[in-house]
Amino acid sequence: MKNKITSLFSIDYPIIQAGMIWCSGWELAAAVSNAGGLGIIGSGSMYPEILEEQIIKCKQATYKPFAVNLPMLYPDIDKHVATIIKHKVPIVFTSAGNPKTWTSHLKEHGITVVHVVSSVKFALKAQEAGVDAIVAEGFEAGGHNGKDETTTFCLIPMVAKEVTIPIIAAGGIGTGAGILAALTLGADGVQIGSRFVPTHESSAHINFKNAVIASKEGDTLLTLKELTPVRLLKNEFFNKVQASYANGTSIEELTTLLGRGRAKKGMFEGDLIEGELEIGQVAGLFDKIQSAKEVMEELIQGYHAALKEKTTEKYNF
Repeated sequence: MKNKITSLFSIDYPIIQAGMIWCSGWELAAAVSNAGGLGIIGSGSMYPEILEEQIIKCKQATYKPFAVNLPMLYPDIDKHVATIIKHKVPIVFTSAGNPKTWTSHLKEHGITVVHVVSSVKFALKAQEAGVDAIVAEGFEAGGHNGKDETTTFCLIPMVAKEVTIPIIAAGGIGTGAGILAALTLGADGVQIGSRFVPTHESSAHINFKNAVIASKEGDTLLTLKELTPVRLLKNEFFNKVQASYANGTSIEELTTLLGRGRAKKGMFEGDLIEGELEIGQVAGLFDKIQSAKEVMEELIQGYHAALKEKTTEKYNF
C-alpha cells in the first residue's frame, strides 16, 4: 500500500504505533517497524541516558525506519534532541507544546517532523511551523488529549478541509475497519496506541496489560482537565479523583492528589489500585495479549476485508 505517509516515512503500511509513555520502548518500536509500520519510542518517561540506550538497541533490532516521540514539556528536552541528532533518528513526533520551538532545528539535521494536535486551530499552527505531517488525535484516545472533546470522526474531515500536509488520524482506531474509516474521512495514515499496549513487546506491566484486555465499553473517562486532560481506566485512584470533584476540590488539591509518578506506578509497575492507568476507549475491543507482528497482520487483513466488504449490497443505497 503506497500513499503520502508510506512515502514520507519509507514504510510498507500507513500504520504508526503511538509513542506511549511507559509502554513504548525499543522492543515494541522495532517489532512494529519490522512488521512494516512505523514504531515509535516514547521518550517522555526516559532520562537522557535511557533514551540513548533505547535508540541504540532499536537500531540493532531493526534496519527499518523508526521514530521518537518528543513531548515538549520534558524538562531536559534539549538533551533528548541532541541524542536524537547524534544517533540520526530519521523521524520525530513532537507533542504537548509549540511546534515552532524545535521543528526548524530538527529539519536542519534532515529529520522528518510530525506534530500531534487535537484541533483545527493547532493543526494550522503546526503546518505554519513547517512540520512534514500532523497527527490529528480525537477525544477517544488514551493518555493526554484535547480539552474540547472533539471526536476523531469529526476532527479528521475538519482538519483535512484546512491543511495541505499529510494527516495521520489517532484516537479510537484499533481495527482494520477503523483504518479504512479514517482514510475515508481524509486521513493519509493512522496512529494506534491502545491496541499495542497488550502486546508481548510492550513495556507495560503485565497487570496493566491484563486490565486493558479485561476492560469493557464505558470503563474509561477523560478527567483532570484543570491540570492536563487524560483518559484513564477506572480504578481506586480514578474514584478518588471523582470524589475530589464532587467535594469541590481546588486545582492545588488535585495537583497534590495526583502527585508524581502515578503513571509509572500504574502502567509500568503494575499498581492497579493507586496507579494512573492511561488507555483509550477502543480498549474494550481487545481480549488477548498478542505479539506486535500479530496485531499488525490483523490490522492489515482487517483493512482489506473491510475494503472488500464495502462493495457488497450492504453499501448500495
